[in-house]
Amino acid sequence: MTTGSDWREAVGRTWAENYRLTDRSFSGLTERLLARIGNCDGQTVLDIGCGAGELSIAVARGNKGATVVGLDVSPILVSTAMKRGAEHPNLRFEEADAGSWVRPGFKADKLISRHGVMFFDAPRGAFSHLRDISNPGAQLIFSCFRSPKLNPWASDIAALLKQPPSADPYAPGPFAFADPDHVRSILGDAGWQNVEMAEVDFAYVAGVGEDPVQDALQFFSRIGPAASTLRAMQGAERERAEGALRDWLERHRSGNLVAMAGAAWIATAKA
Repeated sequence: MTTGSDWREAVGRTWAENYRLTDRSFSGLTERLLARIGNCDGQTVLDIGCGAGELSIAVARGNKGATVVGLDVSPILVSTAMKRGAEHPNLRFEEADAGSWVRPGFKADKLISRHGVMFFDAPRGAFSHLRDISNPGAQLIFSCFRSPKLNPWASDIAALLKQPPSADPYAPGPFAFADPDHVRSILGDAGWQNVEMAEVDFAYVAGVGEDPVQDALQFFSRIGPAASTLRAMQGAERERAEGALRDWLERHRSGNLVAMAGAAWIATAKA
């Protein structure tokens, strides 16, 4: 379970420090998500859980006539996003919980997110609020992970490190929206219509360069489900775990690249 407090503090700080690596890992998905978002000129766009800002910046850069607002609960991620997006006058970032954020006169035409919606403590209330601050017919477009079994960078590593499964598969976290029926139920209860869930497969890039295995090992030691488990280990136990993880990463190496299957949903709905 990853809470809002985690994102405001340690998790947010780690993602801000490593945003280039996370952007790299999601690059194939981001391309597909941007294609689905499409033209936004003349529209007001809200990026939910914008993180370090890559999706917001890409939309603002490609749609000069759009107004883009990125929201995130992490102050350091918002600060990072502001620095990255400073050259775009049609873009602004705010530290806020999208599930309760209000700006007088604001109505969204498109609400977008790259893996930022699975961390709401009360998702039905959050999506109901997002509908309330949207124009009639507004489009909701977001990505989220499918089953952990389809994402070996998560499931295989969890098994390797003997991580117990989550007691609540719907608790806030990276796989909280893996069940499409659960997502349809949340959005439907919140008043969203025409909900569709499209499968997207992409290459989850973990390491590149002269030693991509070491690069990937450092990545998973900082970001993702292995990071907290490895941090809790010391001495010989950590050495054994890192050795097993290194061997597993080597099996996913192809030249100067370490990548594995990534499986996501792109969900769409209308207000």
